[in-house]
Amino acid sequence: MIQLSNAFGTRGVRVVGAGAYVPPRAVSNEHITQAIPGWSAEWIAEKTQIRERRFLWDLNPETGVTMAPTAVAGEPVNNTDMCEAALRRAMEMAGIEGHELDAVFVVTCTPDRVNFSHDAMEVHRRVGCRPDCFGLLIDDGCGGTPYVTDMVYKMIRSGAIRTAAVIGSAFTSALVDRDVWSGDVASSPGRKRLPAAFGAYVFGDGAGAIILRGDGRPGEGIISSMSGNDYLQLVIRRAGGLESRMSPVANRADEAFVVDGHLVARSYPTYMNACIDGVLAEQPELAPLVQRYYFHQPNKRLMDTFVRQSGLPADRVACNVDRYGNTSAAGMLILLAEDLEQGVVQLGRGDLVLIAAVGANVHYGAQLIRL
Repeated sequence: MIQLSNAFGTRGVRVVGAGAYVPPRAVSNEHITQAIPGWSAEWIAEKTQIRERRFLWDLNPETGVTMAPTAVAGEPVNNTDMCEAALRRAMEMAGIEGHELDAVFVVTCTPDRVNFSHDAMEVHRRVGCRPDCFGLLIDDGCGGTPYVTDMVYKMIRSGAIRTAAVIGSAFTSALVDRDVWSGDVASSPGRKRLPAAFGAYVFGDGAGAIILRGDGRPGEGIISSMSGNDYLQLVIRRAGGLESRMSPVANRADEAFVVDGHLVARSYPTYMNACIDGVLAEQPELAPLVQRYYFHQPNKRLMDTFVRQSGLPADRVACNVDRYGNTSAAGMLILLAEDLEQGVVQLGRGDLVLIAAVGANVHYGAQLIRL
């Protein structure tokens, strides 16, 4: 059963800032297929409706390997840098300093270092957080941002903390390597092996941040919030843990994020409808008043199909996956930050928005928010 969080505590939780960083380097379908052979550029465009993705690192189409760009002062070159850039923009919008934060959570499955919450702790240090401010990196994918936001919402409403930042990021470009992404992996008994190349084609880099503060009345800010778990292997990546060391045959494709496209396509509508229905369950009359939807975007074709079949107003569903690629945990926050920057929605105006996502293996969550 889905448990809503809006009855947890009495403190209202507002969104006071959002920010994003998206690399300027665009990688076309022709470019990525030259580097990682498999699908044609036309096939990618037809099946995913993705035209290009943004990479932080330079991709050499001849070698099929990415390399870190030449460092330029103030320009991000790694995941931590992107997270810091997104958070600083959110802090500027919120008008707060680092010492006012009580928690910084970084949601990513592509950190610069895999252990000890490195990226979160480094962001914590750079923006000047207090020693008693939580700093944690949470290993999660596309559904992780609203999932963790639900946790933060509960923490704030309980009175445990007052102000928190949730940062989602994706940094796949640093892992792109022809020897890795041209292979395949086994998924489950009786099924065909899954090609790794699809992951290289759909994912892009970026970071988004949101700042939540518990200084509103109940009914202001986040109206309702939910999260849930299930157990489907939507994405496979065996590298980095004990399982990869125990495998009797070395398989470079285990280093890739291998997407089970058919399973994602079948399950995406189920979980997304559960998210939308969950946050609207107690106030269904608000459904037609939602002005903007910020969804996880596996690819544009799949999301457009879901929107059409669900009867949602397509002009209210934000989308950038055709230009940025699938930015995983960052996607919803990048969309929100861009809309705020462009004036599509505005803090303090009472605009009603809905964030929802499902991600690997499986976390899902949603928030209904009055900005």
